[in-house]
Amino acid sequence: MILLGIETSCDETAAAVFLNGELRANIITLQDIHLEFGGVVPEYASRAHQRLVLPAITSALKKAEVTISDLDGIAVTYGPGLIGSLLVGLNVAKGMALGLNIPWIGVNHMEGHLFANFVREPFPEFPFICLIISGGHTQLVLVKNLGDYTIVGSTIDDAAGETFDKVARMLGLNYPGGPAIQKAAEGGDPDFISFPRAMMEKGNLDFSFSGLKTAVLYYIQQQDASSIKKNLQHITASFEQAVVEVLVKKTMRVAAQYNISSIALAGGVAANKRLRKALSEELNRKDYKLYFPEMDLCTDNAAMIARAGLFYLQQGIHSSFDLAPQPSLSM
Repeated sequence: MILLGIETSCDETAAAVFLNGELRANIITLQDIHLEFGGVVPEYASRAHQRLVLPAITSALKKAEVTISDLDGIAVTYGPGLIGSLLVGLNVAKGMALGLNIPWIGVNHMEGHLFANFVREPFPEFPFICLIISGGHTQLVLVKNLGDYTIVGSTIDDAAGETFDKVARMLGLNYPGGPAIQKAAEGGDPDFISFPRAMMEKGNLDFSFSGLKTAVLYYIQQQDASSIKKNLQHITASFEQAVVEVLVKKTMRVAAQYNISSIALAGGVAANKRLRKALSEELNRKDYKLYFPEMDLCTDNAAMIARAGLFYLQQGIHSSFDLAPQPSLSM
């Protein structure tokens, strides 16, 4: 099967091609227009998708050395995400599927992140716990098998990635906040400031990062500009450590509660080096196995959408043309 994947849920315009179960192309186009605003502007995002989606698809097909008429199916994100952005990808996929008379499938973006762990080997062993951490979501998911999931923990307010973005903006760092804070924190003292770790009481599997964000804001307000500049690497390292410590402890708590020794990461924050190192060290002490996608599969991409779509289309499951975008779609 030759399958095209399309991802336009937020501010990455992406297209990918799978050929006989192998990823042959994964094109990701970033929208630089949002940098000057310190975050994604929904209207600008949807307009950029309109301009970039067809060139991305063309590039993916060319790199995979296939033509549009070779396609056997199409997978596209239909939620969650920005409604205008979702509409662009969804309508392009519908139009192509209708014109080519081939099946297509709408994919849950969060399930796509999970499937990023099944694009390239080694694949996680079932059952496993998947920590999905992105700009809009922070979830701990019990994966019994592909298509069989139970959310066992989630954020009650801000997602981890969203918190990185907001704290980066407070500190005058660039968007996206995750990479900016990681770079600024290099060589910093993670114990310089004791920022709060919320909802850590025994048995609690959910997350809350709003209090941490507020604590950083109050700290900044109490410092002068020169002090912030002088201690930036220590401030960012302390903030990063607070997020990572909560993510690691909650993940280990879930693994112990469900007696599962396979852990997978997914989502943009899964690219964070401090998180990968801390979780790897913790799991090694317990002889657990850790899986995480390569860097190009952590942030929003079409390869993960295509891989999820391949799973469903091969079972004969496809979407109808009345499928609408669902900005608040749950896992």
